[in-house]
Amino acid sequence: MQTQTSPWATPDHELYRDTVRRFLEAEFVPHRETWIEQGYCDPTAWRRAGEVGLLCPDIPTEYGGGGCDFGFDAVVYEELMRAGITSFGSGIQSIVAHYLRVYGTEEQKQRYLPKMARGEIITSIAMTEPGTGSDLQAVKTRAIRDGDHYVLNGSKTFITNGYNADMIVVVCKTDPKERAKGISLLCVDTHDLAGFRRGKPLKKIGQKGQDTCELFFTDCHIPVGNLVGMQEGQGFFQLMNQLGRERLIIAISAVASMESCVRVTTDYVKQREAFGKKIFDFQTAKFTLVECKTETRLARVFVDDCIRRLSDGELDAESASMAKYWCTEKAFEIANRCLQLHGGYGYMMDYPIAHYFTDARVGMIYGGSNEIMKELISRSL
Repeated sequence: MQTQTSPWATPDHELYRDTVRRFLEAEFVPHRETWIEQGYCDPTAWRRAGEVGLLCPDIPTEYGGGGCDFGFDAVVYEELMRAGITSFGSGIQSIVAHYLRVYGTEEQKQRYLPKMARGEIITSIAMTEPGTGSDLQAVKTRAIRDGDHYVLNGSKTFITNGYNADMIVVVCKTDPKERAKGISLLCVDTHDLAGFRRGKPLKKIGQKGQDTCELFFTDCHIPVGNLVGMQEGQGFFQLMNQLGRERLIIAISAVASMESCVRVTTDYVKQREAFGKKIFDFQTAKFTLVECKTETRLARVFVDDCIRRLSDGELDAESASMAKYWCTEKAFEIANRCLQLHGGYGYMMDYPIAHYFTDARVGMIYGGSNEIMKELISRSL
């Protein structure tokens, strides 16, 4: 639980938080271990989430969303982390929804957004390729126009929601001779798509229930009307202008992870005994938790400010990169220190802290590695 109410949070946000929390406890938590074992979240969970308004709450109502501000979306990420649910990739669904909301044609918005909000379709965005990593300008996946279709060829890896996705926004080159200016975003409907293949969910050290896989496109014919915004060469601009949102979502989850680590560890050390007294009574345990709680509060204040600024349309790329870089590194550091206070039990997957520890590691990699974040931030010096 948060240690304080965020300044952006209204009574409506808190009512929504209560609804989300109760839904997750009843509908998601009982399936958490099953999803981890199979490597993906059941598609039926998406439809249940859509029925209660957990998907696309900040998309306008005319497109099936909740018509709310970004704070409602943030509540979902916080409560998912509190419940220890990393299998449900609603953050990706939100990111894709906002690419379409901002850059999509009216037809594209009407075609996809209502179904996304209802959980009837699951979406993904395919950026990373085996040889490119964070260098999006170097993608090799090509979409060459042939009449009324693009012929798509290439492969992607580490794609969140890739195993379940009904529609994938593929980052590709419509002009292979160019770097940034050659990039476009293409909506790829996967159902019965000839030449499309996806690999099995990849086995990871953390977030094991979050379906992540490789995607392969061989002479896939995609209608020209699926080009986001209907103008070639705008993809890199579109990506750069929306990546701040993705990085803030990662930072929000990192802060919620930090809060959960402090909460579950405080509960543990107040119950566990060593040498005839509670672990909490040892000064080293108390001081460690004080340090972790203080850094968590600092992260919360920073991220809360970023949430407010995004809701007001004022969040800059530098601040989003700072939030992503600093909060993900602190999340892993705090999970490590809290795990240590659990002793040997912290190494057992039966304890929540073990999940928070392994799940936190990827935060420093995805959404742009933290080395890339530092490079971006350095440009403002």
